[in-house]
Amino acid sequence: VQLVESGGGLVQPGGSLRLSCAASGFTFRWYPMRWYRQAPGKERELVAAISRASTSTDYADSVKDRFTISRDDAKNTVYLQMTSLKPEDTAVYLCNTNIGMDYWGKGTLVTVSS
Repeated sequence: VQLVESGGGLVQPGGSLRLSCAASGFTFRWYPMRWYRQAPGKERELVAAISRASTSTDYADSVKDRFTISRDDAKNTVYLQMTSLKPEDTAVYLCNTNIGMDYWGKGTLVTVSS
């Protein structure tokens, strides 16, 4: 199983970014996918989750109405569209799935600062 995140960077408050997570080594369409984030000195936090076939999504209260999770099963990729970014969104964003155990990518850094 391999998960590779991309799309992070430096963005001003109020800006937008789209993160991608390319998955391989398993049958992607069978499994729910999740985005977590970890800010310096803080615990890892579940940001968003999407079920198989995109039938349901779930979000942390702190990102509801600003972030959107989606998946493209043909591309084995899960996305996180982030809008109205705030400095408190600054973190390393990690892709996750559970196939008997948790698998993680290495993460992509998002910095929201003016």
